[in-house]
Amino acid sequence: MHVADNGCGISPDNLTKLFQPFFTTKEVGTGTGLGLAISHGIVEKHNGSISVESKEGEGTTFTVELPLADSQAIVG
Repeated sequence: MHVADNGCGISPDNLTKLFQPFFTTKEVGTGTGLGLAISHGIVEKHNGSISVESKEGEGTTFTVELPLADSQAIVG
């Protein structure tokens, strides 16, 4: 699944930190910087991956890949 926007994009310096706990670009006291770190952990717990591509001034795309469920596990 891809989720994209055409916003201002993310700087290359910040791209490497996005999934780190407590990383935020917001002012002190607003936001905890946990949202993407928690999302990353959930996706990895389900044997998936989450990645991001961004160009400043053009926008950002997040890609989430999850494995297909084992049909035997669902039925049985």
